[in-house]
Parts: sequence; C-alpha cells; structure tokens
Amino acid sequence: MNIDGLRRSWSLLVEQGDQAPLYFYSTLFAASPEIREMFPTNMAGQRERLFTALGHTVANIDQLPRITEYLRSLGRDHRKFAVRADQYPLLGRALAATFQHFLGPEWTRELADDWSSAFAMIAQIMIDAAAESERTSPPWWVGEVVAHERRTFDVAVLTLRPSYLLPFTPGQSISLSPSASRAWRYYSPANAPRPDGTIELHVRATPGGLVSSRLVYGTTVGDQLHLAAPVGERLALTQAGDRDLVLVAGGTGWAPLKALVEQVAAEGGQRQVSLYVTARSRGDLYDSAYLTEAATRHHWLTVRHLMEPRTGGNGPGGLVDTLAAASGGWRDRHVYLCGGDSMVRATLDSLRDAGFHEGQLHHEGLSTGWYGADWRTQVGSSDQRSHAKVTHER
Repeated sequence: MNIDGLRRSWSLLVEQGDQAPLYFYSTLFAASPEIREMFPTNMAGQRERLFTALGHTVANIDQLPRITEYLRSLGRDHRKFAVRADQYPLLGRALAATFQHFLGPEWTRELADDWSSAFAMIAQIMIDAAAESERTSPPWWVGEVVAHERRTFDVAVLTLRPSYLLPFTPGQSISLSPSASRAWRYYSPANAPRPDGTIELHVRATPGGLVSSRLVYGTTVGDQLHLAAPVGERLALTQAGDRDLVLVAGGTGWAPLKALVEQVAAEGGQRQVSLYVTARSRGDLYDSAYLTEAATRHHWLTVRHLMEPRTGGNGPGGLVDTLAAASGGWRDRHVYLCGGDSMVRATLDSLRDAGFHEGQLHHEGLSTGWYGADWRTQVGSSDQRSHAKVTHER
C-alpha cells in the first residue's frame, strides 16, 4: 500500500471542498436507498464527521497502533446507527466512485487497489470492534431525565439516569439523541462516575442545533433520551500521569473539566489544580455556585474567573495574557483546554510560545470534537499535520 499515494489523492479530493462529501453521500444513497433511513434529515454534520474521520485516518495511517484504537472507537460508536458488516463495502464503492469522479485520469488502477486495501482494513477494524462491543453492551442506553435546570437563557444542566450502568471515563464524550430522532450530538459528562450511575450534562442551545435546542427548551423531567457508548481519550487524566494540572474552560467546555476536578477529588487530591474559567459576563458563569464551593472545600484547587470580550478575542488582561504571565511556574504541569475555537487556538499559541511541548497540551479537535482536526486540514506531510490544531464544539 502506497501511503504517499493515499495522502496525495486525499489532498486532491480535499481541494474539492464540500462537493466531495456531497457527491459521496449522493452516490451512496442512489445506489442503496435503504441506507438513507439510517441518517438524519440534515446531513451537514454527518458529512463533516465522515470525511473528518477519513482524513484523520489517512493522516495517521503510518501509525497503526494509534489509529487502530481510534477506528475501534468509531466502530463501537457506529452501532447506534445500526450499521451492518455487509454495508461497509457499499461505503467503499461510493468512496471509490467519488475519487474517480474528482480525480479523473489520476485515479489509476494502482491507486484504486491501494484505497480498496486501506478501506478494507479500516472497515474490518471497525466491524471487529462493533462485534466485540455487542457481546457486552447495547448499541445505546435509554436515559431518563431526572433533573432539568435552566441556568441561563440558552444553557441548561440536565441529570440523566441510564436504564442500567453506562461506564465512562471523565473527559470522554457521549453522543445523545432525543428518542424519536435520528440526530445525535456529543456531550461530555460533567461528573466523575457516581454510585447511582447518574450523568450530568451541560447543554448550550446553538443556532440551528436540533438536538441542543430540544434539550434546552423542549425537554422536561421524565423524558427519555438515547445515549451511545463513550468515546475519546484526549481529555482523560491518564494523559497527564501524576503531574499537576492547569484547566482552562470556556462556556460549557467547563463540563469535561468539572469531571476531571471530581476525579482528582475522588483520588484524594494528590495533585495541584489551577482552574481558569472564562466567560463574556458574570451571567455566563452558570456553574458559579459549584466553583465557589469546590474552591473552598479543596485545598489543592485554585479557581480564577476571567472575563473575555464579546468579540471572542483575548485583550489586555485577558486569558492569554494571564496564562502567559503565570506559565513560568507551570513548567511541569499538564494543561487541559475545552471551549470555543478562538479561545483554544489563542491559548494553545500562548502556551507553545511559553515553551510548553505538545505532550503537555490536551484538547479535542477544533469544531469536530474527538473525530480529529477538520478534514480539510488533514493532508500533506507530517510537518503540515503537526500544525493542525485540534476542541469540541461546546
């Protein structure tokens, strides 16, 4: 398998922009109409996720151990769509047709064979992981809403009780869907695992967001939601070993970091944690009561609130300046960031300039969550890939 050829052809496909995933799904649904029923009416998000996953896989295909766990997680996650093993070849043929359409004469027999082999490997890893998962867990859990609290106009905190235990690691994401919907969206539990199995979610209604608006404005106690298996390890504390931490949260990006704070507390508070929570106004600090109580109760936790301008920038005295000034005393700490794209980008740049190496910086993929960096950036050489900055949409 010619890895350079796979990457170059992917780069050529990326140049087609949104036309490539649109052509792929149009081809797939025309050849297999029954598959269309598995997906939501609005396909924009699904197109992004599929091509992001493919781009992430191609970009890292020479790191098989690393990419294998990613693909296994994808396979387990796709059980919620009721994808069957015999449907993967249909996707492979639609992908080949997409390459042929856009690459024209550059789509050679050798390249077609390489992509066929690569996709077969990807599919088999996902199929095997799904089959293994099927022996121990359902494709989704039913969760009952046992508490629903509107904290601001567009932010709600929900507590769900799954029908039976849904195991997860703090920092992971769980996709959620209203029970009558085919639309799914990822949210990170805002708590460490609890004895009663309940899960706390922080949800902000986003413009055009079918799931988020339904959860904030149209969900009440007693409603039932579907929850899929947890995914992602980028925000897990295992990435930091036993090092002290800096946590930087923006908006509802506070949720997974709250889970990390609870995990540190459950482990006996054996590490120092500096927490920075950014907001555009005092009213946006929707979980301030918990923050005040936690800072008082835990000697190892320091909390600082930072107000950021509504432009999304980091002006004088803002987050970037504050972190840059403090970073000299954090040389051995690991930093976890979660929030809006602009905040994460600026903070990462500031910390890199201050001398932090990539192994100390933990965050999800910009706008595409645990799937990885946007698929349009996942091309070219390893040097290009190393500059692709990767946050969960919150």
